[in-house]
Amino acid sequence: MNATPPERPLGPRALAVGLVALAALAAGVWSARHLVGTAADVPRTEVAAVYRRPRPLPEFALTAHDGTPFDVARLRGHYTFMLFGYTNCPDVCPTTLLELARARRLLADLPAAALPSVVLVSVDPARDTPAQLAAYVPHFDPSFVGVTGSEAAIDAFALALGVAIERGTPKDGSYAVDHTAAVFLVDPLARVAAVFPTPHVATALAADYRAIRAAGSGG
Repeated sequence: MNATPPERPLGPRALAVGLVALAALAAGVWSARHLVGTAADVPRTEVAAVYRRPRPLPEFALTAHDGTPFDVARLRGHYTFMLFGYTNCPDVCPTTLLELARARRLLADLPAAALPSVVLVSVDPARDTPAQLAAYVPHFDPSFVGVTGSEAAIDAFALALGVAIERGTPKDGSYAVDHTAAVFLVDPLARVAAVFPTPHVATALAADYRAIRAAGSGG
């Protein structure tokens, strides 16, 4: 798998972060495909790069769209598709959320407890208040959770996952936010078990999720 391209060309600051993400993701994919591709505990997938040794998430303190605290404990005990985006995104973010909603419908035959959660971490906390996220994210699926927080907390969390963010200069109250568009699969032990590159297609997301879950990859 290659590093996921951002929605728009990144500027110098985000590009520097993106190069780090590129190297980390490329190394992880090379390992998954060439070093452990035949290991019994690493499933064959259509698009996802599966880590043989899942990456533990760092501690973080954010806020869910219902106003409740959202931390690493909220990710334990179940699989979660996690993406970074924002409610004013014109294209990639809503398209990805639509595909994730379709993927969940394709997985509807699984027990309720086996269905993956979906979490959107906002890269635009200045505009994405809990109320704004509450009006936007559950529109795609009532179970989806939007998460926001301070800019510093979000940037630190994003950097830990290799996600690049560059916020544009406001003009007449409007601006774009460039960001890495990968979807991360977090396992029941709150570790990144796999990374899905763009473009995101529901059938591939669902098929790879079944393969990863069936293999017990990541817990």
